[in-house]
Amino acid sequence: MKILITGAYGMLGSDLREVLKNYELICTGSKDLDITDEDAVIDFISEKMPDFVINAAAYTAVDDCETHYDEAYAVNAIGPKNLAIACKKIDVPLVHISTDYVFDGSKKTPLVETDKLGPQSAYGKTKLAGEQFIQENAEKYFILRTAWLYGLHGGNFVKTMLELAESHDEITVVNDQIGSPTYSLDLAVAITNLLNSDKYGIYHVTNEGECSWYEFAKLIFEFSNIDVKVIPVSTEEFPRPAPRPHYSVLDNKKWNASGFVPMKDYKEALGGFLSLYNFFKTMKKI
Repeated sequence: MKILITGAYGMLGSDLREVLKNYELICTGSKDLDITDEDAVIDFISEKMPDFVINAAAYTAVDDCETHYDEAYAVNAIGPKNLAIACKKIDVPLVHISTDYVFDGSKKTPLVETDKLGPQSAYGKTKLAGEQFIQENAEKYFILRTAWLYGLHGGNFVKTMLELAESHDEITVVNDQIGSPTYSLDLAVAITNLLNSDKYGIYHVTNEGECSWYEFAKLIFEFSNIDVKVIPVSTEEFPRPAPRPHYSVLDNKKWNASGFVPMKDYKEALGGFLSLYNFFKTMKKI
């Protein structure tokens, strides 16, 4: 099987390259393939003729999206549209990674795929547009909504907490945003479930369980045996340019009911990540 990965050198893309290394991979970054260019995408995919396409490319700087909307829209909406059109032309499945930010965050129980959508940020709006373009232009697609992604590659909350702890005795973290932290390697492994599946559609795929960012930070330090005081604050006390959902726990029920391998609990996933992170840090590879 020949698999094309866009965004292959980002956090998730790097993990995908590892878990799919026994397949024939076509790995692209923005310099190799501009997914915002429809003709370039169609020509590239028609030439390479992959059996499967995974779109891990995205404009993920949530706050920057507020002031760089056109750039975010090009990558998060037009890019997926172009990939969908190209995949339909050669009749191959497209996997696209979406986000909990497509919801408004007002619900108090885990979100299912059919819940009302209502993105509050520019990032969420561009990601929802990408979902809609795929549904309009592709027949064989998997849209995977995930949340609070962290991993070995690139910046993320877990690495930020560990780095801050090296120079701070106290760290303030918001306590009124609830979600499901998700290890990018676990998501990459989950995607392998789809390679020979025809159960197309939208799925929620996160590590199981829920917590606040404050609770997650405390767990990171507990698991790492780091003595640092974590101070809970409200979102209002820690303002950011882009609004964040207060509650965006995604329910994996549909994923599990479809017979795909269930995701690990977020605490188990964090433990696995920290073991690997500390190993690579000891080896001075990160």
